[in-house]
Amino acid sequence: MFNDETIETFLNQIAFNADGLVPVIAQRHDNNEVLMMAWMNRESFIQTMQSKQMTYWSRSRQKLWRKGETSGHTQTLKEMLYDCDGDTLLAKVEQTGPACHTGAPNCFFQTFS
Repeated sequence: MFNDETIETFLNQIAFNADGLVPVIAQRHDNNEVLMMAWMNRESFIQTMQSKQMTYWSRSRQKLWRKGETSGHTQTLKEMLYDCDGDTLLAKVEQTGPACHTGAPNCFFQTFS
């Protein structure tokens, strides 16, 4: 867990969009499988860094949600990275159960044909 000063330093590196959000890609830490994409705001980032449990911002529900809070399919943060522009995060996580709400292992199972 990180202290408030360290978290604030991290927050200063993030380029949140006009809605106060930043996209985050969740990736398995052990095999680099891309699991899902979601959004974070400042509060969800703080909660994630404090608890090591991935917490996102739901744009449709307009509230925070901790991954697995209803399904039990949790994501434990192992490492958080940001891209060269600071406008996208990459969360390396330990995934418990499937990542997708459909029950699929990840959210990227549909192809264009």
